[in-house]
Amino acid sequence: MTTLGCALLPTFSPQQYLSIARAADAAGLEELCLWEDCFKETGIAAAGAILASTSGLRVQLGVLPVPLRNVALTAMEIATLEGMFPGRLEPGIGHGVQSWMEQVGARAASPLTLLREYATALRALLAGERVTVSGRYVSLADVALDWPPTTAPPVISAATGPKTLRLVGEVADGVALDGGNGLTKLRAATDTVRKAYDDAGRTDPFKIVISVPVATGPGAAERVQAWLPSWDLPTDTPEEYCVWGDSADEIADGLRAFADLGADTINVQPLESEPDPEALVTFLGQEVRPLLL
Repeated sequence: MTTLGCALLPTFSPQQYLSIARAADAAGLEELCLWEDCFKETGIAAAGAILASTSGLRVQLGVLPVPLRNVALTAMEIATLEGMFPGRLEPGIGHGVQSWMEQVGARAASPLTLLREYATALRALLAGERVTVSGRYVSLADVALDWPPTTAPPVISAATGPKTLRLVGEVADGVALDGGNGLTKLRAATDTVRKAYDDAGRTDPFKIVISVPVATGPGAAERVQAWLPSWDLPTDTPEEYCVWGDSADEIADGLRAFADLGADTINVQPLESEPDPEALVTFLGQEVRPLLL
């Protein structure tokens, strides 16, 4: 069964977050994915407010840039929210956009080494383990959480290139793909990450999460065409990256193409030009989601 959620980009203001989240919760959407882009909203602060303001919505943090955050602090924050809202937080990490990491003096010489060390340590801390490690970037001396989660949440990691995809298949509980991937890249990413997972001899759960830009209502096709160049995507194959239409059947059919290629969770990404995001998430939850069950 495909999980349907909404990817709430930080191009929306903090003042909009709660109303969109409440509309998604009321409409029965299963998940809200938050982005932590420099230098916009933070994932942890927004997640806490949204979890406290909704009743059933799961929040995916997609994703926390690891160069900005000490792994022990990240584990503490995740464990705190998990303790308050059990089973409703799905943390996500990534090595961050390197130009942004450079701006804040946190760029790692080897982002892959950092991500490997960080993901390994974070999963161990959330599992209640006592961790001592002295890596190139992550150093912990006899560290354990006083309040570890009763059940450790899965740690998802963002990935784009093949090296990161292979790493994520080895050390994370799932992969998060942003709205610029499209169907062809999803197929390749799924093959790469699943092979790395298999080669590592893993049998534990692993999920593939993708954000898919969606537009409905008057001018939907035009808004899609205007959005594509903003992400440096070609405008001659919009169906490769986006889904648009007026009916729930059209939207469900478009999203199903991503599910058929291996996406376990599809987070609909409203365009920055979306005139009524609350109405969009209500439409998705009430009319589109039943068609994907």
